[in-house]
Amino acid sequence: MTHSVESRFIAIVSGALLALVTPLFTILLMLSHHETVENQNDRLEILLVANAQALGRPLWDLDDESINQITGTLVTDPAVYMVKVRDIFGQLDITQTAGSRTPSDISSISRDITYKNLDGETKVGTITVFYQNVGLFASLGTIELAAISIFVLAIFTIFAAAIIGNRLMVMKPLLRLTAAIEATRRLGSRHHVDWRSEDEMGRLAQSFNEMQIQLEREEQEIKKAHQRTTEIYNRTPAMLFSLDPTDRIAAVSDYWVEATGYQRADVLGHNFASLIFPEDRARFVLRKHNEHTTHGMAGSSELTIRFQCGDGRIMDVLIAEKALDAGDGHHRSECLSVMTDVTELRRSELRNRMQAISDHLTGLFNRQGFEAILDEKIIEADENHTELACLFIDLDRFKIINDNLGHAAGDAVLKGFVDRLKLLLTPMDSASRLGGDEFAVLLAGPMTQQRAERICAEICAIFDTPFDANGHSVRLSASIGLALYPSHAKTAAELLQNSDMAMYSKKRAGKNGAQIFDPAFMNEARERAEIEQDIEQALKENWLEAYFQPIQKLKSGETVGFEALMRVRHPRKGLLSPAAIIAVAEENGSISRIGSKILEHSIRNLAKLSELPGLENVYVAVNFSALQFEPGLPTRIAGLLYRHDIIPSRLVIEITEAVLMHDDPQIRAVLDAIRQLGCRIALDDFGTGYSSLSYLNRFPVDIVKIDQSFTRSIRDKVPEISQRSRMLVEGISAISHKMNCVVIAEGIESVEQQEMLKDIGVDCGQGYLFARPQPIDAYIAEFEQANNQAIAKVGT
Repeated sequence: MTHSVESRFIAIVSGALLALVTPLFTILLMLSHHETVENQNDRLEILLVANAQALGRPLWDLDDESINQITGTLVTDPAVYMVKVRDIFGQLDITQTAGSRTPSDISSISRDITYKNLDGETKVGTITVFYQNVGLFASLGTIELAAISIFVLAIFTIFAAAIIGNRLMVMKPLLRLTAAIEATRRLGSRHHVDWRSEDEMGRLAQSFNEMQIQLEREEQEIKKAHQRTTEIYNRTPAMLFSLDPTDRIAAVSDYWVEATGYQRADVLGHNFASLIFPEDRARFVLRKHNEHTTHGMAGSSELTIRFQCGDGRIMDVLIAEKALDAGDGHHRSECLSVMTDVTELRRSELRNRMQAISDHLTGLFNRQGFEAILDEKIIEADENHTELACLFIDLDRFKIINDNLGHAAGDAVLKGFVDRLKLLLTPMDSASRLGGDEFAVLLAGPMTQQRAERICAEICAIFDTPFDANGHSVRLSASIGLALYPSHAKTAAELLQNSDMAMYSKKRAGKNGAQIFDPAFMNEARERAEIEQDIEQALKENWLEAYFQPIQKLKSGETVGFEALMRVRHPRKGLLSPAAIIAVAEENGSISRIGSKILEHSIRNLAKLSELPGLENVYVAVNFSALQFEPGLPTRIAGLLYRHDIIPSRLVIEITEAVLMHDDPQIRAVLDAIRQLGCRIALDDFGTGYSSLSYLNRFPVDIVKIDQSFTRSIRDKVPEISQRSRMLVEGISAISHKMNCVVIAEGIESVEQQEMLKDIGVDCGQGYLFARPQPIDAYIAEFEQANNQAIAKVGT
């Protein structure tokens, strides 16, 4: 260290001095040399000019003696080495030198010699002076040499002072610090540095001494901590043990010895795997190959195995293991593990798992349990090359029991159904309550399809006998969907889904029975999904339009209103069927958004029609679904009417019997609010329901629309049908007029129908006879064209 630190210090100081002195000394020499050269050149110039004037007359007279005398005087100058004088005619050439030795570095200057005679200034010759150049060091004078000597002496003094100061103030305490460190390393005791000063070296020595004191104190604490750790390890109420890299037992705690029934001396040095239940030993040995990070700590693992105690007991234990590093951070030394008895916990987990996959009401599997059983049965079926049958059962009209008799009665019916269902199943079958009134049955074994069809019939027969619902006798039916594996599905989820799809097909076909899965159902599902996608795109990209069909008075032909009919203009498919879209929208709940769009378009189109002559007071009738009657509907209608400056009486809300069938208090309240707003209510498709006449009395109806089936049948080819239809239309018209309702006939397609309805007393009509539904712009264009033609005809 001495050579290294001191030599580097000398090198740094020397380099710094050299970098400072060298440019200063060079500048001094250059300035001194430049000044000496300038002085010499000025003096020679003066001498040359003076002697050139003095040589004018002698050179004219060719007086060589005077010329020699003048040049002789000139070479006496210390700087002049040689002088040459020549006349212009070459008759005279005089050279004088100052000595016999020729200098190595000489320069020369020349001047013309002139003589002034009667003819004027005349050049008579030239004079050339050769002189020795001033050397770089020759230019230094006594003063400069003295200054340089003083400067060099100061530099050497500073250099020596730096070396001495470094040795005294830096090297000496560093050597003592090194000696203390070496003594500590060799002897193991904590040596201190004997050095005291107020500078950085003193603070370094003080810090080192304090560090030694702190390390000594920490060593004592570590020893005490090790003793405490050993005591804690042995006395902690947990089964602690340590394994070496070969999984041999290196240490066990007192609690481990007490809990396992082994003696410490009997297990130390033995392989821990020998104490594990034979079937679990392989998992324990392979744990090192499957180590994963636990809680973000590398080298940790957890494993649940069965442990053989010293007294023969088998104990389920959770072993949490932490690998300890050997000190270099790479090589594993020992493992610290804690073993926890989880025997009761495992038993509790099994109970909880059974509860988690079971239905608490019926005791059957729930959906989670059924899906797990389904996965297992499919694996078995694949291995045995057998079939499975999945029955999806939905109880028809079960909601009525809950609504009318309460959920307790509904639960009693569900239990009764499960009791009857269990009698039909074998131990190979599995039943599940998927939720609510939905059940699934999985059938396995030979002749699966035939057996499934038989059980479907037996399940339907279950409902021939009424169920007891807490003292009430109730009758039910069931819709059943049947799907087979692998004929109808390739996965468990697909099997359950296809049986569900078959069940819904039966529901739509009239309920009460079984339906086997048909691939055509998939096409229906895809079509439905495609319609749902079209609905979302239509709402997002504004494909919805409100087509208008006029409503005319049958007697005068005056247009009194329009019915707004929804159309969806698909950019690729063209106009889509509104019936299919409305059916899907009512099922998935998007009918409210569609209805809001059509209502807004209808009122906006009515505002456009109001600008045409004769149509200032016409109304628009908008169809509403039962799902649209929300509490905020009247406020939204009022806002749209106000925005487009339409009075409320020009908006007619068309509803069907389905809206009024359940006599929902909310729907009644919304209809009353709309009526109070000033809008009118129309009952559409009148005469086709079960109790349409009662609605005229119980609900605020202003307009009755006779269904088009009656309009078509009054001109039926069969006289009896035509006569009965006419009587029904006459009755509907008479009753409606008695209730102060306007009567409108739908679907008028011929003049004969129009005349007959007019004779019966029907007020208004709509149909293809008058106009087809069309966009508002097309109707406005037709109206303006017809109006222009009428004006032109009157003009002629």
